Amino acid sequence: VQLQASGGGLVQAGGSLRLSCAASGRTFSMGWFRRTPGKEREFVASITPKGVATFYAYYADSVKGRFTISRDRDNAKDTVYLQMSSLQPEDTATYYCAAAARYSNDRPTTSSRFDYWGQGTQVTVSS
Repeated sequence: VQLQASGGGLVQAGGSLRLSCAASGRTFSMGWFRRTPGKEREFVASITPKGVATFYAYYADSVKGRFTISRDRDNAKDTVYLQMSSLQPEDTATYYCAAAARYSNDRPTTSSRFDYWGQGTQVTVSS
C-alpha cells in the first residue's frame, strides 16, 4: 500500500489548512503524525472503522478542538483528511500520513500501530 499525502503549506497563525492522504490499497486505521527537528514523531489524530460506514476518531490533546480528521472510503478510494484550524506556530512540523493494515485491540495512537507511511508534507505556521 502506498500513501500519497498533500496539502501542506505556509499559513499565518489563526489560519487553516487541510491535509489529504490517499491510500492505493485497502487499510484499516489511518492517521497523522508530525515531527519537528530534534523531537520524536508525535501522534496527531487517527480514524478507525467502527461499522459498515462509521468511524471513530482519536486526537492528541494538543489538537483537540482545533483539528478534525475524516475519511472517505469506498470501493474505489480510501482517503483521509486532516482539517486544521486555529493553527499556531507550535503546529509547525512535517506531517506524515500513516495506515494500519489490519484490526488491532490497541488504540491507533502510537506509531508502532501503523504499517505504512506516506512522504511528509510540511506545514509552517508564521506568527
